[in-house]
Amino acid sequence: MSIPSNQISHQLANEKIGRLIWKYSLPSIVGTLIMSMYNVVDRIFLGQGVGALAISGLALTFPFMILLLAVGMLIGAGSASRISITLGEGDTEKSEKILANAFILTFIITGSAIVLSYVFMDKILVLFGGTEATTEYAREFMQIIIPANIFTALNFGFNNIMRASGYPKKAMLTMIICSILNAIFAALFIFVFKWGIRGAALATTLAYVVGSVWVLSHFMQKNVNIRFRRKNFRLEKNIVLSILSIGMSPFSMQLATCVVVILINSVLLRYGGDLAIGAYGIINSIMTLTVMIIIGLNQGTQPIIGYNYGAKLYPRMFSALKKGAFIATVISTSGFILGEFFSYQIVSLFTTDTELQHIAANAIQIGVFVFPIIGAQIVITNFFQSIGKAKISIFLSLTRQVLFLIPGLIILPKFWQLNGVWAAMPVSDLLSTTLSLITIFYFVHRFKKEGWNM
Repeated sequence: MSIPSNQISHQLANEKIGRLIWKYSLPSIVGTLIMSMYNVVDRIFLGQGVGALAISGLALTFPFMILLLAVGMLIGAGSASRISITLGEGDTEKSEKILANAFILTFIITGSAIVLSYVFMDKILVLFGGTEATTEYAREFMQIIIPANIFTALNFGFNNIMRASGYPKKAMLTMIICSILNAIFAALFIFVFKWGIRGAALATTLAYVVGSVWVLSHFMQKNVNIRFRRKNFRLEKNIVLSILSIGMSPFSMQLATCVVVILINSVLLRYGGDLAIGAYGIINSIMTLTVMIIIGLNQGTQPIIGYNYGAKLYPRMFSALKKGAFIATVISTSGFILGEFFSYQIVSLFTTDTELQHIAANAIQIGVFVFPIIGAQIVITNFFQSIGKAKISIFLSLTRQVLFLIPGLIILPKFWQLNGVWAAMPVSDLLSTTLSLITIFYFVHRFKKEGWNM
């Protein structure tokens, strides 16, 4: 059932912030949690059904997947933020132009990324830290995943727009459908048909095909708040630039993550070999699970913050930021507790290889050491993206992934070998969170100085 756009506007402008966050974020959190879980399930199935080196091979694909996801976020996150702001300004016509432009841009930019990735696949996998023992697994996976990424980009991007335009529950349902289908297909293809890592790739592909058809069909219905209109299917320079300017923040963060993962794989190969890369595949799955829940929270607060910023309801905007940061801290603290006290139990789900278990459990305990504070950092970065302050958001994103982490990866292993690689992560988290807190305090102070009372 469609909710009238004026009713959504009334909710975003007047309903209690806590209730709004619950209404918008819970579906997003459930959706991103389930989506993250099926990535974890893929790795569990591969570790138990194929072997430890299959996990290492899949870990080589992380930079590839992150890079392709970054392209989708460039369009999806940027257009979703712009649509929230324009809806807050009461401009539905412009929102629909942004929707159509986002569709065209997805095919242009994602298509280009797919072609380049496929042509240079083998060279890139070696650059990512592949060896003779692991590259074949990664190649089999990527030969299917890369061409299918157009469906991933459509599913991700327009799911964000669906949520931003007032349909958080339907956006959650999209991710649930994809996740359940992927888990079913993966179990069938890996354990029944014995297709190995190709089966995992095919399962993911089929799930995203279904998800993209589902989410695009939403914007073809006549009773939704914004929809596709034939007259809007032409690129407009101002709209394209407005999408890309905001989308550059999550894009830069993901691109930086890609570069960092390449560096991590290289350093891990030097200090720990193929199994260390496999251990990173496990720790990355667990840490990403916590971070993705916070991203789900951000996806829910983004339309609330963006709308109230566009409507100049600044007290409500900052209230959403405060409550979001508190909830994110609770989530990240939970991740810390699980990682520190249940690391061996978690790792045993992925593999029965005792050496890999030992390396991965140690990595998790070090990696989550300052996890309680990263929730606030992620929420603050999203806040600046939601109000269109792309430069600040990009800068804060890059501090965690580039400015602090890369030097740590270069310096710390010289003193502590493999443990130095794992230690670089919490050190970067600590420094980037400190800088984010200083930035947001300055931003709030500026509002007070200009006469706005919190």
